[in-house]
Amino acid sequence: MDIYVGNMSYSSTPETLKSLFEQHGAVASVKIVTDRDTGRPRGFAFVSMPNDDEARAAIAAIDGREFEGRTLKVNEAQPKQNRGPGDRMGPRPPRRPSW
Repeated sequence: MDIYVGNMSYSSTPETLKSLFEQHGAVASVKIVTDRDTGRPRGFAFVSMPNDDEARAAIAAIDGREFEGRTLKVNEAQPKQNRGPGDRMGPRPPRRPSW
């Protein structure tokens, strides 16, 4: 199961997150999301745990818990929604006919 971890400290590392989640079961991977322009952390991450029961136990135990000075928001990750063109900066203006 993939787990969303939000409201993280910008100083959190994959190792510290992994050790937090390993208290509840095996952790397959940790991915801290970074800004593509600056490379700085964006304050959220995804943790992958192979056992769904252990993942649910981790979510229940860690959601709302303070970690590195921040109260974490933890839940099951939702599939990424396909964003169409223009979603970042609002809708595109209508196209003019090319006649």
